[in-house]
Amino acid sequence: MQLSLDISQVFLLLCGMNLPKNYVITIGRAFGAGGRAVGHALAERLGATYYDKELLAEAAKRAGMDCGIFEKNDERAPGFLAGLVPMSMGYNALAWYAGPNNVSGEAVYRAQADFIRDAAAQGPCIFVGRTADYVLRDTPNVINVFLHAPEEACIDRILRRADCKDRDGARSLIRKTNKLRAEFYNFYTDRTWGAAATYDLTLDSSRLSLDQIVDTIVEYARRRLGNEMK
Repeated sequence: MQLSLDISQVFLLLCGMNLPKNYVITIGRAFGAGGRAVGHALAERLGATYYDKELLAEAAKRAGMDCGIFEKNDERAPGFLAGLVPMSMGYNALAWYAGPNNVSGEAVYRAQADFIRDAAAQGPCIFVGRTADYVLRDTPNVINVFLHAPEEACIDRILRRADCKDRDGARSLIRKTNKLRAEFYNFYTDRTWGAAATYDLTLDSSRLSLDQIVDTIVEYARRRLGNEMK
């Protein structure tokens, strides 16, 4: 019987299988930089569970909340509080803030964070966004990645996937979404969204193919977690 393996399968056999039994890769991303595609590809390559929008539905279900509430609060700081008093400073800044249906933004965030921690304990997984890197800051075997790209490259990607009809619309959407993501991340953590020092690995996704990006992240994880390999 002839055995046929593609390049990605060979790569996984050579290095991916040496990863610890349980590990997490978190992916922060600029809008249009391909974070979702990379996350899906990583999960498929490594046989890990993928969480992006799925995280919202699962967290809402476990918290007994309407998933729509989670979607409205998804990666958004609580309105007028954004940029004022970060939750990471130790203040209960959101306790009195009531969001949609009188559920506080803090309650939504905490429910989401609880789900992230529980899911991370169950086995290898990939988290996209939602401050997963910060939530899991005390968890072993976590690799934190940030993907970015020049604005024009992000516009090209957005137009290819038909999120916008023209370049001006895509440019506006990029700037608005990145602003919301930065406000959310900076409010709930003691870190800076997109800053290289915040992550283990930052990559310009316009410089490499999808497979090359995945290869790079897997190889970095293998080297970083070498002392923990089983």
